Amino acid sequence: MDIRQKTTALIDALKAVCRSYGLGNDGNEYKIITQVFLYKFINDKLGHELRRNHKITGDWENEYSAQMCSELFRELPQDIPRLRPGQLVSDLWNQRERPDFDRVFDNTMIAVSDLNSEVFYTRTAQETRIPLFEKLTPFVMDEAQRAPFARAVIEKLHDFSFEEAFSRGYDFFADIFEYLIKDYNTASGGKYAEYYTPHSVAEIMARLLADGGSGEYAECYDPSAGTGTLLMALAHRLGTEHCGIFAQDISQRSNKMLKLNLILNGLASSLDNAVQGDTLLTPFHTEPDGKTPKKFDYIISNPPFKMDFSDTREQLAEMPERFWAGVPKIPAKKKESMAVYTCFLQHVINSMKPGGRAAVVVPTGFVMAKNGVENAILRYITDNHLVYGCISMPSNLFASTGTNVSVLFLDNSGKSREAVLINAADMGEDYRDNGVQRHRLRENEAEEMISAFRSRADIEDFSIVVSHEKIRTKNYSLSAGQYFGVKQTSESLSSEDFSEELRKCTDELRRLNAESSALQEDIFRQLARLGIREDGE
Repeated sequence: MDIRQKTTALIDALKAVCRSYGLGNDGNEYKIITQVFLYKFINDKLGHELRRNHKITGDWENEYSAQMCSELFRELPQDIPRLRPGQLVSDLWNQRERPDFDRVFDNTMIAVSDLNSEVFYTRTAQETRIPLFEKLTPFVMDEAQRAPFARAVIEKLHDFSFEEAFSRGYDFFADIFEYLIKDYNTASGGKYAEYYTPHSVAEIMARLLADGGSGEYAECYDPSAGTGTLLMALAHRLGTEHCGIFAQDISQRSNKMLKLNLILNGLASSLDNAVQGDTLLTPFHTEPDGKTPKKFDYIISNPPFKMDFSDTREQLAEMPERFWAGVPKIPAKKKESMAVYTCFLQHVINSMKPGGRAAVVVPTGFVMAKNGVENAILRYITDNHLVYGCISMPSNLFASTGTNVSVLFLDNSGKSREAVLINAADMGEDYRDNGVQRHRLRENEAEEMISAFRSRADIEDFSIVVSHEKIRTKNYSLSAGQYFGVKQTSESLSSEDFSEELRKCTDELRRLNAESSALQEDIFRQLARLGIREDGE
């Protein structure tokens, strides 16, 4: 098996262990899977660094355990996790027959967490630090089964190594992360319902948002970060060494997975900026005054579309400087259908630097909204020359929502006077995943979207470039379909051909007028025979 197959097999094996001990589909299963996976990853990451730069070869764990590690710790780069001798996977393997192995296992995880607490942590909006690991065996309700459970976990980790994976880079870990958390991306996961963005869509958004790494440092933000998929795609587009990641999400589950994603992608230096909290009510990333939203170079986000935020709705409505287009009303019957994304979208716009750019996933219904908060936002981004593109995606592309989605692209430079509109609704193919019908983009289709967007191509029934002035005449609609079929063709015709086409149209109009007149006269004659005058009397 190659390293990808070995890694997915490890994930499957860990999930099988959870099932065997009554934790399959348990609300805490994701904590066990993600934290055990991360523990093994940082164990092997340390070994990789020691072999590569610190002259420790061969059986690095035994050689390392025989050394004093204090001096090595000082030499290690900050983003390399620290484990002391006795805390390695191999050390736990050697102690696995102890009757209190569950206590040994849990204490080791906590010790590793404490040792790395200055770098490898996230926090809440109230500044509470969320450690790297927590005790896991107490999730097994039967105390007699906790030690066997911990042994089963270590046995799976001991026979696996990430060494081959470290040279693979972003694409490998993006696929592995998607596989790792696929069973935990459900609407039952938390208040924001984790709208996971498919890797293919994340790549399209990142590539159209950023032209590529310029070598200049950039700050990237997602106010509803979820598991961080969009931020990872953008960071690797810019170059992880040239960007800082800023994130906030209310979900505890998301925060744990975001932490894992940052570490897997070599962005541990941004962990301090990954915050758990309510972005709309208490945004953590602000200017020094503590009130004004911090401004960012790039913002990329897939906010929740619908959510019951009636408990904080009135507080948000008292912030007109932040929610200038308004706050959605509370539906009489379905509070959970409140269009919370409109508040996130306004927050995104408020958080753009002059010259900054943003890409945001929205329900496709938004781009055609005729009134309400939605239309007020459409008017704002058009009249202020912010919108420079919109792509309507295929249905059922997002596993966590059946809502049709579009991606909105914004540019705060003030230079744009037109937008590229793409209708990709007919793209993609159906497939089955564990018996569930899914939809995905074909390999070449993402490139087709990107090419049409960048080249500003006018492709029949697929893409069109329209001016902001034209958008105003369509009641600010960003739906590409509303602009198809009205294209000017005179530029492609010679003056002689144009005159000939005009003559044909004029002749046809005269013919139709003559037929209409003849028909009208015939009707009047028929009415006269019946004794009915033209005035109906």
